[in-house]
Amino acid sequence: MIYQNMEFHNVAELQSIQNVAGLRLQRFPESVRYSLGHGDHERGRFYAERSVGCEIRFVTDAPFFRITLSAVENEGMVFIYKGNFLHDSFRLQPGVPTTLHVETPPKFETVNSSALKAPFSPAVWRILFGHEACFAFHHLETFGHAVRPPREGERPALRWLAYGSSITFGGNALLYTNTYIQQAAKRLGVDVACKGMPGSCFCDPLMVRYIAEETEWDFITLELGVNMRGRFTAAEFEERIRGLIREVQTHHPAKPVIVINIYPNEAIHLKDQNDRIAQDNWEFNRIVQQVVSELGSPNLHFIDGADILTDFSGLTTDLLHPSDDGHIHMGDNLARRLKAILNI
Repeated sequence: MIYQNMEFHNVAELQSIQNVAGLRLQRFPESVRYSLGHGDHERGRFYAERSVGCEIRFVTDAPFFRITLSAVENEGMVFIYKGNFLHDSFRLQPGVPTTLHVETPPKFETVNSSALKAPFSPAVWRILFGHEACFAFHHLETFGHAVRPPREGERPALRWLAYGSSITFGGNALLYTNTYIQQAAKRLGVDVACKGMPGSCFCDPLMVRYIAEETEWDFITLELGVNMRGRFTAAEFEERIRGLIREVQTHHPAKPVIVINIYPNEAIHLKDQNDRIAQDNWEFNRIVQQVVSELGSPNLHFIDGADILTDFSGLTTDLLHPSDDGHIHMGDNLARRLKAILNI
């Protein structure tokens, strides 16, 4: 999305709310957000409003600029990058518009430009938002200097859409930049759009249609299963994931679709393996692999979550969500698998 000569990456809507300052960065259209849920579980409707992985990107020759932002409801981290390089980070307090003063780093003028290039040009300013809050944009001031969005060649050529659970969202990571999709994207030199849905990755009908028909990407990963344990039957689970994969393939027949089953968690080590969560974990993992095999296509790929999280101690003590170390380890493993699949 382009707004006021800036690129709003991973943003489906800039939401204006009456009597509330700023424009909220929404990863999904309102029609999708307000359709999410299964039975009495509608938490996806507010988690969909988190601006995780959204970025404001622009190029300006201004030696300094000021950008005014706010976090909505919860405090949250904002990371400022100059091309590929972290420039600064800030923690915004909820409901308080905050103006950040940012200056061009002088060291960039003292080194060979080749050291600063690819996949993002050093000319591109990137304001990256973490996973704690919904964020709002208020104003960019460049003091009379022109602003434009990045051009082709100034950002990564390949676009990756990552749909999945709170693990894809980055839950329990202290820093969003450490999450496994961010780490894998950095290693691959690709541009990732986070569509993770904490506790709510249900392959909802309007979510399926949105991902298949309204998003732009060059390859997609679908992390499926963990949120549907204990809530869906095996038959319901199979119907939903089969529908998602088919829809994505139908609308993007020439693009790589990578399906990942459940990452290792407490279910595989429960003392009572007759527990429903343990049973569903095993059965859903089997179903994911089976469906991918049955839908066989040169562009459809399966990755076993156990091949990505190979160290169980990479989890936090909830024995479900990875720590920062776990995320980094997963990102490294996933990048190697995706590099082979994508031949990059």
